[in-house]
Amino acid sequence: MAKIVINRTQKTAQYYVEDLGNGITLDMVLIPGGSFMMGSPENELERMDSESPQHSVNIQNFCIGKYPVTQAQWKAVAALPQVNKELEADPSKFKGDQRPVEQVSWYDAVEFCSRLAVHTKRQYRLPSEAEWEYACRARTTTPFHFGETITSQLANYDATKVYGRGVEGIYRQETTLLGSFNAANTFGLYEMHGNVWEWCLDDWHDNYEGAPNNGSAWFDDNNNFYQKQGCAVLRGGSWDDNPESCRSAFRDDVTRGNRYNSIGFRVVCNLGRIL
Repeated sequence: MAKIVINRTQKTAQYYVEDLGNGITLDMVLIPGGSFMMGSPENELERMDSESPQHSVNIQNFCIGKYPVTQAQWKAVAALPQVNKELEADPSKFKGDQRPVEQVSWYDAVEFCSRLAVHTKRQYRLPSEAEWEYACRARTTTPFHFGETITSQLANYDATKVYGRGVEGIYRQETTLLGSFNAANTFGLYEMHGNVWEWCLDDWHDNYEGAPNNGSAWFDDNNNFYQKQGCAVLRGGSWDDNPESCRSAFRDDVTRGNRYNSIGFRVVCNLGRIL
């Protein structure tokens, strides 16, 4: 396995670039471990019961995509040898190499990670729900990583609706090019709020009663992905959602086999196979 050089930037502590061939690359950001309060406080505007009880979670170092997976990245990996299931090369409704891939199921996203792992000999997977929220918050405690409210200058969502002291803005009614908004969090991650929902590994649970506190994915049974037809967790909100659904703590669920033009994903890589 080729040695990966970790680089430094102003926005991120460390990152590396995975070469997918034909000029297509995947930027992965190192997220330093730590503890955080997962879920929303009781006084957060528009909070849901599913975001409670707020609880402390310990996270180990990991790497996560700087952006959601693009359509160009999807096409590159979909061309790799099959692991468990076939992948459509161009599933998205809103076409564009640098737009996020969408209309992919949870199973499709898992297959993408499996093919990428075989190709690179690195442990790629979907993020756990706890890892996703930790990465999104980037040590913030506000509803959004950029503060108490959200605007259409910072993210892509239905900005005809207002959150808190926010203002009305643009409802674009489609995905946008990744990197359109100069609104990275302090970990150097983009598009954590809006544009497309992001699949997480975890089974859906109605609240956090009994949730693990070590950052691992929360499964109901034996982790056998391909025998479960239940719901998985979605995070981040999308171009078609109200601002409250884009909050760091907001959670939603969809049946794993479903495909929508508002759902994509980003990948995680276990740190132990990187450094």
